[in-house]
Amino acid sequence: MAAIESLPAHAALERGTSSYDEKFKEKGEEGSVEVASSIHGDVYENIRSIDMGADGKERPIETDIDVATRLISLEDDPTLPAFTFRMWFLGLGLSCFGAVLGQIFYFRPQTVYVSPLFLQIIAYILGVILQDAIPGPFNTYERLRTADNAFWRFMNPGPFNIKEHVAITIFSTTAAESALAISIFAADDLYYHIQPNVGVGIFTLIGSQLMGYGLGGIMRAFLVYPTYIVFPNLLPTVQLFDALHRGKKIFLQKKRVKFFWSIFIGIFVWEWFPEFIAPTLTGISIFCLAKQDSAWVTRIFGGAAGNEGLGMFAICFDWNYVGSGGGSLGALFTPLSTQLSLYFGTMICIIAFCACYANNVWNGQSFAFLSQTLFYANGSRYDQLAILDENFRLDPAKLAEQGLPWFASSQVLNKIGANLAIGATIMHVLLWYGKDIIEVIRKYRAGENYDPHLAKMKVYPEVPMWWYMAVFAASFSMAMATIYTGHSGLPWWGLIVALIIAAIFLPFVVTVYAITGFVPNIQNLVQILGAAMMPGSPQTNMYFTLYGFNTVDQARGLIRDLKMGQYTKLPPRVTFTVQCMGAVIGGLLNYIIMKVIISTHREILLDVQGSNIWSGQQVQSFNADAVSWGALGNLLYAPDGRYGIVPFSILIGLAVPIPFWIVHRFYPRLGANHVVTPILCWTLGYLSVGINSSVFTTFCLAVFSQYYLRKYRPGWFRKYNFLLSAALDGGTQVMVFVFTFAVGGGSGKVVSMPNWALNPTGNPDYCKRLT
Repeated sequence: MAAIESLPAHAALERGTSSYDEKFKEKGEEGSVEVASSIHGDVYENIRSIDMGADGKERPIETDIDVATRLISLEDDPTLPAFTFRMWFLGLGLSCFGAVLGQIFYFRPQTVYVSPLFLQIIAYILGVILQDAIPGPFNTYERLRTADNAFWRFMNPGPFNIKEHVAITIFSTTAAESALAISIFAADDLYYHIQPNVGVGIFTLIGSQLMGYGLGGIMRAFLVYPTYIVFPNLLPTVQLFDALHRGKKIFLQKKRVKFFWSIFIGIFVWEWFPEFIAPTLTGISIFCLAKQDSAWVTRIFGGAAGNEGLGMFAICFDWNYVGSGGGSLGALFTPLSTQLSLYFGTMICIIAFCACYANNVWNGQSFAFLSQTLFYANGSRYDQLAILDENFRLDPAKLAEQGLPWFASSQVLNKIGANLAIGATIMHVLLWYGKDIIEVIRKYRAGENYDPHLAKMKVYPEVPMWWYMAVFAASFSMAMATIYTGHSGLPWWGLIVALIIAAIFLPFVVTVYAITGFVPNIQNLVQILGAAMMPGSPQTNMYFTLYGFNTVDQARGLIRDLKMGQYTKLPPRVTFTVQCMGAVIGGLLNYIIMKVIISTHREILLDVQGSNIWSGQQVQSFNADAVSWGALGNLLYAPDGRYGIVPFSILIGLAVPIPFWIVHRFYPRLGANHVVTPILCWTLGYLSVGINSSVFTTFCLAVFSQYYLRKYRPGWFRKYNFLLSAALDGGTQVMVFVFTFAVGGGSGKVVSMPNWALNPTGNPDYCKRLT
């Protein structure tokens, strides 16, 4: 792999850390892109020559080619059908299911997402049932066997295959992500008492969801196809596909499937304890147990309840928060350099939060330690409508009466960290990956093959560029119509500027995400630019953010799914179809469920801390940002304003990666290339919201998996590490779904567990309740 070894050291790291960190051998500094069309790989029981190191033992997974050939199968059968009745039936059904569950999770006290692994597992179980239940020419039951014709092959072509399974998974995961437009509609309902026309709302959802798909498809040549674009968070999903569908007669696969289902069932049973029976297991803090009447102990060591504390040294036994569906990046698959950068930044976060609060910086002691809402100077919740006119624009006279709002000091630090990360992302990508991206584009345009999985995909018709351009044009038309019919206040040129911003930042965001597993968030930057160009209106700022930020987020999701299709050899046109349909179905159901939840839990959603089941923290944060930037940006964030440091942080962030890059150029053995600076910056506000008791536990698991297992148990790591992550995430999210509708209020009725030692009144970890 001479080409990989000749990459710039940090590029090699992140290609290796595209999935994993590695020890570097300092070689040449001129980069090139690996050509790897002739490599054969798969996950095998016995060690192959490709797995052997110079010492005759199995070597660790280090480079992007290791990931592509030793962790992911290159096997493919182009004759397998994808567009079958089973795919459409399960894809539509699970899309509805995922969209409902995803919207419920949006209103949880901790930001939780529907795990693709969970939907993947449910799809497999149902697919196997249907292969025996639906008549077809190859049905195992003779009484259900039919004539071998096109109709019955469509109904049941035989064993449930990997292409059907991948298509269903992409279909449903696309629908399961709550649309950002929902945040606007929820904020309008809760804080402005506006309920948009249903038709305008639906077309706003569809247009905003599909806009990014068109943009992402246009850029897929250099954001999907290259080998170093790995997406670490896809590895558990892809390995599970391989284990369930490929090489079933191999002894290894039988062991891996048994291992998976054992863990899956075990975690499903266990999660009932921390989630319902014994909530104290969500965060056990010795310090809280020893000092139950101390506010500072709560702030530093508490964290088992939403917005309680920083969770320092707490032990969490709830995989819902430790695993990749909750607050962590994914302890068992996110690269170690990413995790170490995150947890080093978390230490800085804890120190900064406590120092600012103790010294009453930004008047922080007048407000909750952790909060996402706006306050008056006396600590009461700010009435934003009291400063707006009938058109929801700033009224200077009313503002003079009410005064400027305040944020909790932790929330200000969160905004500073987010903006530092934006600047750091730009410079980080330019310094470490700029030459490689240019080289990838050059090789693609020259028609050179540079990825073993892409070579396998050549047998399938590619999606024509005009398809993506047509999606973009149609979405743009819907957006242009709805910003006027929906009275958003966003002018036509504002929409165009928002989309230009999205197009500029998409390559930076996707490159960092695909290599490190971390998603840079440009929402603050979009809000700043919107406030600068169109001041005075929260509504206008929300819609500018929708098209400037959500377009990037949707494009990132499309690109990730296209990479999964490349890994699993799903025909590109199938991927395109199920992605577009999933986005539309998901948006429609998001809207319906949002309306139901707001109508039944309005007061809880408006409360600062909410309950242990429902919370409006995401809507509160989105609305507070819209008011502070949209209506008051030129006052709060001016250079001489109360929070002037917040926008200035973007410029500071540009400088953060430079010292590490210089140090690595002159002192390569110091390991400065391991520092992922966007994460280091972003984590300044990492603990500003939600349940934080999982942080220490996640860190310990990350070191165990990504350092000890990867380095000293490479065989076990290669065969089981990602399956373990898949089983834990999948079993947990099945439990959360059952819990939500059985006892958690998803059906409209909450069933409470009686109080006992591990389910106390107040905070679950026995810390003093402060709000």
